[in-house]
Formats: sequence, C-alpha cells, structure tokens
Amino acid sequence: MQGIILAAGKGSRLHPITTTRSKAMLPILGQPMVARVMQMLVANGVRDFVLVVSPTDAMIMEYFVQEYGRLEPDVQVEFVFQAERRGMADALARAAGHIHGPFILSACDNLVATEHVAALIAHFSALPDAQAVLSLMRISPDLLGKTGVVEWRDGQVLRIVEKPRPQDAPSDIASLPLYIFRPSLLDYLPRVPVSPRGEYELQDAIQMLIDDRGGVYGLLTDSRLTVTNAADLLAINRHYLLQGGDQPQLAPRTVGQNTHLITPLRIEEGVEIGRGCVIGPRVYIERDCRIGDNVIIKDAVVLRNAVVAAGSQIVGDVVA
Repeated sequence: MQGIILAAGKGSRLHPITTTRSKAMLPILGQPMVARVMQMLVANGVRDFVLVVSPTDAMIMEYFVQEYGRLEPDVQVEFVFQAERRGMADALARAAGHIHGPFILSACDNLVATEHVAALIAHFSALPDAQAVLSLMRISPDLLGKTGVVEWRDGQVLRIVEKPRPQDAPSDIASLPLYIFRPSLLDYLPRVPVSPRGEYELQDAIQMLIDDRGGVYGLLTDSRLTVTNAADLLAINRHYLLQGGDQPQLAPRTVGQNTHLITPLRIEEGVEIGRGCVIGPRVYIERDCRIGDNVIIKDAVVLRNAVVAAGSQIVGDVVA
C-alpha cells in the first residue's frame, strides 16, 4: 500500500513560527512533523511514499534526500508539487499519476496511534466492497464548523459535509485527514467544483464516490494530535517528551555553573546554557540556541537559533 502525504501548506495560522520553514517541517523532538506522520505509516508496513509539497520548500526536499534515507533506508520517497494551495482534492490530483493501487492518504499534521492505522488497514482488507475507509472521531459542538462531518450508520459513511454550520451538521463525528482509498476515488477529482472558500474539497470527491459506488466505511479513534497553532506545537512536543521513547535526550554544547536540568527534557546539539538556570521539566530546546544566565524555562519549546535573554522566565510558551 502506498502512502500519500499532503505537505504543501504554509501553516499561516502558526506565523511567525512558520516564517522560515513550512508547517510540515516544524519539529517534534528532533524530527519534522511530516516524518512523524510517516513513522506511523512505516510502522504498519508502508514503504512507498508520495509527498505533495510546495516547489519552494527546499527544506523538506533537502531533509528527505539527505537525512531521512539514512534513518529509513528501505523507504522510497517521491515528490510532486502543488504550487498553489487550492485544497486537498487539488493536492491529491497532483499525485494521481503516481498512484498504482490502494493508498493511505494523510495530512502532514495529523498523528494517531499506530494501532489505529493498523485497524484501518485491517478493516479495509476485510471488506471486499470497500472503496474507502475513513478515520473518524467524535468532536465537541464548537469544532463542527471547522472540519468535515459525517452521517455514519452501521459502519458506513452515507454523507460527508465540509465545515457545516452546527445546526446543519449530520452528527458529532468528524472525518480526520487520514483515509484509505482504492484508486476509484481518483476518477472523481476532475469533477470537484471550487468551493465557496475557493478550494477543491476532498469531501466533495468522497461524496461522489458514496453516491456512485457506496462502500465508504469509517472507523473511530478516541484521540489524535494535530498542529494548528503554537499551543498545539507545545502540546505535541510535551506528549512525545512524556512518552520518553526518544534518545539522546541531552546534548548541549555548554551548561553553566549552578544550572539545573530537570527531566523530561530534550536539548539538541549546539545549545549554550548560561549559569544559574532552571531548565525543565517538559522542555524541548532545538539546536543552536543561546540561553542566558538565570533563565527559567518550563513547559516550553525553544526553536532553533533562538536567543533567550538573561533573567527571562518562559513558562508554557513557544519561543522562535
């Protein structure tokens, strides 16, 4: 099964964090977010990937050409380009010519448990008539107008509505940006109209598939991690810190006298920390940062090359 990752978005709601890198390349404990998404698919046997990226995102292409192959030598990555961000259906259409069988499609900022991915694949494989299996999750009423919402009955998705008004929502079940499709879905992409917000919505293609062929199923997950703002980036790094599975945890260049480092904590290479600081717990400091004397940092993310002035207190924040 191929993996298709949509990673061409800028992440404008994350500005200024995304001034110098795309949303897909934001760090989660030393790895770009898009690589973390790929990890959950690789763990389930996916080895052939197509990444839809912006042609101006040199950083993501450099990462996969120079670094990712060293980490995952048996994984193949191919790039296709989406110059204008015109929605998920348009992004998938860019990859259509490179798809040669059933595929799993994910946004670059949607992380679920590897067990849920395994369950999606197993569910798809067990249903001979399945054209698609969608990852679903119950959401609160205030989120209904921000995502695709489904009408779901006896395991089948009967209707999917993109960003409905709460009073028009068919349920409280959202369709997450994680799907398994047969190539039959690709036939509908050229027929997708431009939405009122000026994009080509994948939900429209899915609804055409439902109306014409049926066989669109869903599977619930209890949780997922995503990044839409700075608070999300902080929360997702905290989640991975508390899991404690990544090593090495500490690699600063220098640490001043009387400075206390409190785990869980990850400090990357090239970081210089002054005297009399308290760093941690639940802190991730990306490479080549400069931390002045008498600084307190707790529950925070400090992004690469940041300079933290002496005497600063950073609690529950992202520093760029």
